[in-house]
Amino acid sequence: MVEVGEKAKEFCLPNQDNTEICLRDLKGKWIVLYFYPKDNTPGCTTQACDFTQALPEYEELDAVILGVSPDSVKKHQNFIAKKELAITLLSDEDKKTLQDYGVWQQKKMCGKEYMGVVRTTYIIDPDGNIAKRWDKVKAKGHVAVVKEELRALQSIS
Repeated sequence: MVEVGEKAKEFCLPNQDNTEICLRDLKGKWIVLYFYPKDNTPGCTTQACDFTQALPEYEELDAVILGVSPDSVKKHQNFIAKKELAITLLSDEDKKTLQDYGVWQQKKMCGKEYMGVVRTTYIIDPDGNIAKRWDKVKAKGHVAVVKEELRALQSIS
């Protein structure tokens, strides 16, 4: 895991339009970087829809929302169209960024062990440092918690 106070790990990943988005190009902005397991699943849909609904408030805070999963660009396109999402989703099919951020971990369900994404959210400050991290996030209500923390961080910076 990348710790609070550390430099955020650099990444360049394709978004839903197959346009490369790089962390270095977002310097000077607040970034909400959230990692989620899979498009079109209940928790991931809740989180994506909640971020979409709150997007205008995040934009007022000069924040960019980036969702990252191992799903393909095509799957992201379908997810966005189906759920009318307005946020940016990044595809990390080779799982390098997921590993760099420590969210690709061994998980257990119904007695079976497998590798998967542990739902995690980071706030990255305008200087590219990790300002806050949430591990093993529960989707419901999380977007409001992140927004309040972002406001608090901005008031002290």
